[in-house]
Amino acid sequence: MKTPIVDFLFAYAGSGTARLHMPGHKGHAYLGPEALDITEIRGADELYAADGIIAESERNASALFGTGMTLYSVEGSSHAIRSMILLARQCFDRTGNGCILAARNAHKAFLYALAVCGVDAEWIYPAEEDANSVASCATQPETLDRRLFEMAQADKLPFAVYVTSPDYLGRRADIAGLSGVCRAYGLPLLVDNAHGAYLHFLEEPCHPMDLGAAMCADSAHKTLPALTGAAYLHLAPGVAPLQEAKAAMELTGTTSPSYIVMASLDLVNAQLSGGYAARIRDAARGLEAVKERLARAGVPVLPSEPLKLTVDAAAIGFTGGELGDRLRARGAEPEFCDADYLMCMVTPDNSREDLDKAATALEEAAAQGRGPRVRTPLRLKPLERRMSIRGAVLAPHETVPLRGAEGRICGAPTVSCPPAIPLAVSGEVLDAEALRLMAACGIERVSVIRR
Repeated sequence: MKTPIVDFLFAYAGSGTARLHMPGHKGHAYLGPEALDITEIRGADELYAADGIIAESERNASALFGTGMTLYSVEGSSHAIRSMILLARQCFDRTGNGCILAARNAHKAFLYALAVCGVDAEWIYPAEEDANSVASCATQPETLDRRLFEMAQADKLPFAVYVTSPDYLGRRADIAGLSGVCRAYGLPLLVDNAHGAYLHFLEEPCHPMDLGAAMCADSAHKTLPALTGAAYLHLAPGVAPLQEAKAAMELTGTTSPSYIVMASLDLVNAQLSGGYAARIRDAARGLEAVKERLARAGVPVLPSEPLKLTVDAAAIGFTGGELGDRLRARGAEPEFCDADYLMCMVTPDNSREDLDKAATALEEAAAQGRGPRVRTPLRLKPLERRMSIRGAVLAPHETVPLRGAEGRICGAPTVSCPPAIPLAVSGEVLDAEALRLMAACGIERVSVIRR
């Protein structure tokens, strides 16, 4: 597959042209990649009005993912999420109530997107089986159907439904089932698929766009060989016109997009149309073998998407942090560890030796034979709402210790990062249970509305 952005950048870097334009380094190698770092000069196209090399590259990506439209973001999936929310409101808010229905384990980027777009949320909260991690809220189709029926009866249907899948620990929602429910109510399903860009390239494709989602935000840099900040906004056929989608991205994004990040997305197209998709499938099989090895050794591996390894540390008497330190001692750095879990992300660019380091450390921990450790429930629960999300995010804030915050209104999102899920939503009243949850996640201070 052609790489029009990359080809243009290298041709320009070798042309000897006097750079009487931005950026200020003029192509001189202070760090190394400056020769390829340009702005929207003639022939380089424009990200939000693409009709040249960027448009060609985005069409290549769309063909690879099998979408109606795939657009580039250079500000991560956070930008794609902002654009997705704005576009959904513009195209589907027929009642004008400006409300979206969302699973409560949404990333803080979603909360900020609501504030930017002037949208409020109704929440679907996690079931009892998700009480041990704020990362999980596996919404079932029947739960969604019941909730939408109630909202329809009250004439308060949202303009869209929003879920995170896979979640931070690797649990996937029933996107096909949720999509079917949304279609029955004439609503689009929007998916934060930041951790699942690779899912389309498995032996059985299971990307949200394969399963009926209307729009989807992917972080290409998390699971594909792209630079940090590289992301996609995918749209199903007929969801929105290209011009409107580009306008939403322009309104919510930078006016100085990185050509180096776009070039990395361009190169991913070539990789995926070459041998990288097969390497993804090989990596999934390799990690599955490691999971089976660990299960035989008594390591409690949780069900997850194919390229995540999630271990229930509490089940063998450890904290996730303790297991993380054991991996580090073996020369491996995990993606995430908290009081109860350890999680590692794998791609085709991890070697067998990488996986063996982690597996050996976990086997040694399991061999110590500790009994299960008592957990602190970490389930997200409803709180009283006093202000809109936008009003609370934009209001004057102050930061106070947890012990003095009961009864105050949450200001900026307070998160345990990662997984960056707000433990209270901006505009909600902080009660004792919310503060206990924050303390259990290691948070000592919280942003509240200034009195």
